[in-house]
Amino acid sequence: MELKEVRELSFEERLTMLIEAEALDKEDKRTNSRLKSARLRLAACLEDVKVKQGRGIDRALIASLATCEWIRDKRNMSITAPTGGGKTFLTCALAHTACRQGFTAAYYRAHVLFDELAIAKGDGSYNTIMCNLESRKLLILDDFGLEKLVPENRRDLFEIMERRYDRGSTLIASQFEVEHWHDIIGDPTLADAILDRFVHNSHAIKLKGETMRDPKNQKG
Repeated sequence: MELKEVRELSFEERLTMLIEAEALDKEDKRTNSRLKSARLRLAACLEDVKVKQGRGIDRALIASLATCEWIRDKRNMSITAPTGGGKTFLTCALAHTACRQGFTAAYYRAHVLFDELAIAKGDGSYNTIMCNLESRKLLILDDFGLEKLVPENRRDLFEIMERRYDRGSTLIASQFEVEHWHDIIGDPTLADAILDRFVHNSHAIKLKGETMRDPKNQKG
């Protein structure tokens, strides 16, 4: 709006504009704070996801995911794809959308999180990290299953799923389909307990083919 047009507005109209501008600025800062805290691996957006027949995802599903209703309903999600199949791009795009809509999120590669938790047990910060994981509305565990879980990992994963059960959404991305996760976790009893808390309220996306990134939006 031109300066002349602003001057022609009434005091009430100018005040309303200032209040709206301040509200937008505050929300932008909150969104940026949520994105920074999420520590996303990629700067990905759902608008950049390439939709192609046979990929395992279509425009209707993208539109549904963009509403974040699955997060409001505290539903979990699994995304499986072969190496280079786009699972990390899609998980980061979903987290980015969640942050823009006011949800807190956290992204971890599974083995990195397990390493951090092992260190935390030694320095006394374990419960602090666990409370942080519990509080996020969306928790992403990427690259799950690259290594089979050892007993300590299994106990940590069970604790995470137990704390988050019916409190938030957990998204697990893996090269391996869900039916193989029981073997990856290892211990039958803990595997049953972990998967019971995840699978019964989850949506599964199985990606096929090449990367999900739209060529129009790639840099370089």
